[in-house]
Amino acid sequence: MSSHHIVREKQEPALIIANGEACSMDLLEQLLEWSPLVIVLDGAVERVLDLGIKIDVLFGDFDGLSIPLDEIKRRQYPIEIIHAPDQEKTDLEKAIDYLISREFPAVNIVWATGRRADHTLANITNLVKYREQIQVKMIDDYSVIFPLSPLPNVFSKWYKAETPISLIPVGVAEGIETDNLTYPLYGESLTLGARIGNSNSVEKDGIITIKYKKGEMLIMECRD
Repeated sequence: MSSHHIVREKQEPALIIANGEACSMDLLEQLLEWSPLVIVLDGAVERVLDLGIKIDVLFGDFDGLSIPLDEIKRRQYPIEIIHAPDQEKTDLEKAIDYLISREFPAVNIVWATGRRADHTLANITNLVKYREQIQVKMIDDYSVIFPLSPLPNVFSKWYKAETPISLIPVGVAEGIETDNLTYPLYGESLTLGARIGNSNSVEKDGIITIKYKKGEMLIMECRD
């Protein structure tokens, strides 16, 4: 499977394949088709190789790798292999930093949820730190997760009626106002661990608007 080199670099989002639960092949193939660059974290490389996916960049500390790097180079030539032993950041954070350094405008991330709960929570909540540097979306078979855009913290998009939308504060988000959601907010606050805006939905076909004044917040487009 090697279909991601049909668009120019930086014309479409790069793709990072992390090491959580695998998504469906349908979803993965859709993302690969439009990804000019595919980065794989080392913990997932064996699964990715088994799927026959062309890897552009392999990222990690390679401590637990069971396949020799020379073998990976031979099977995946040309490939860039980046040794990233820094323990202050996760491999996913380091891969996003790499894309920022190369001035990619956007990235999609798959296989970043499921399996270990601590990894899933860290991967999701860490998204907010990148909202001013790169457009980032975390995607699995049931949701698309992304931080609200930088100031003025306004999000607008067309959805079908009854589409599930959740608003998840990372810490506290204040002054939240929404339009065209079933359960509207009027200048209210959400707090992680106390009150979050999960399981809301689009009231009618059309554009929804979400804005807030202070804090950090994630939007989740969900499906059952």
